[in-house]
Amino acid sequence: MILAGDVGGTKVDLGLYDFINGKLKPTRDKVYKAKDYPGLEVIVKEFLGADKVTAACFGVPGPVRDGRLRLTNLPWTLDSRELSAGLDIQHVFLINDIEANGYGVAELAPDQIYTLSEGDAGQIGNRALIAAGTGLGQGLLIWNGRTHIPYPSEGGHADYAPRNEDEIDLLRFLKEKYNGRVSFERVVAGMGLTSIYEFLREVRGMDEPAWLAEKLAAAGDPNSVITEMALSAKSEICEKAMDMFVSAYGAEAGNLALKVLSVGGLYVGGGIAPRILEKLKDGTFMKAFTDKGRLSQLLINMPVRIILEPRAAQLGAAAYAEARAAEISGVSARAASIKS
Repeated sequence: MILAGDVGGTKVDLGLYDFINGKLKPTRDKVYKAKDYPGLEVIVKEFLGADKVTAACFGVPGPVRDGRLRLTNLPWTLDSRELSAGLDIQHVFLINDIEANGYGVAELAPDQIYTLSEGDAGQIGNRALIAAGTGLGQGLLIWNGRTHIPYPSEGGHADYAPRNEDEIDLLRFLKEKYNGRVSFERVVAGMGLTSIYEFLREVRGMDEPAWLAEKLAAAGDPNSVITEMALSAKSEICEKAMDMFVSAYGAEAGNLALKVLSVGGLYVGGGIAPRILEKLKDGTFMKAFTDKGRLSQLLINMPVRIILEPRAAQLGAAAYAEARAAEISGVSARAASIKS
């Protein structure tokens, strides 16, 4: 069996996978609150119990250097060699979480993807991946003539580029809020939706009804309230916040598509997109995505697909673990599972 993990700043999602006729099949999985544990090794030992695995891969937030990473939101330093020894697993790999998402794309079934725009599906070439959740992940899937090779990026931390008067004033608001530089992640991620809402209330003077203020104050996650009220059309300020958020998301997705020249398509991953799928369908995202002046037709021709499967990164980590272990050992669990 293969152990795959999606390690975030607040939780660790672990899964065991086997192969049946060449396809990954989940055996069991569990989510752990990261703050309750001193490190990843303890969590993995608890999860595995008596089970033995041949290889493991963990998708992690941030750049991995020589199999090592220090997490920014947790006091953990991860080292693939130390994990291999401590867990008694021969092959342990650490890869960027968006890179894991990229490997997961190839494992998805048609019903795990929603096509937002068909574009020209006959085009072959690079693909791009953008994923808004707690943060804003971006990745490249480079076409080498035979397959797509995922590469991580920290493009979500690039400078925010406002496009209209509302966004220019939003940038001023965020510069004051964060006392300096503003990245795209400050706008197009979970923290961004709440900030846009606050901007509309405090700078634009949009009305916040008492019932909404009470609902937001009582909620552990204001984003969930803003999203719910926007999608149900119960609050003008929430609808406007969602419009601005989705438009900025589409614009930055288009920026990434231009930089990668992703004629093979753009994939939208992360936890937010499936929750606001109906909003993504209304044209706001695609209008901003394709609004690139003389290059607009290039974007119009690019397929845009939404990843609906929440375990895409975990699937990708499992696929990576098997493929790399097979390269090293010469034995492929995937190939062995295919019936002749």
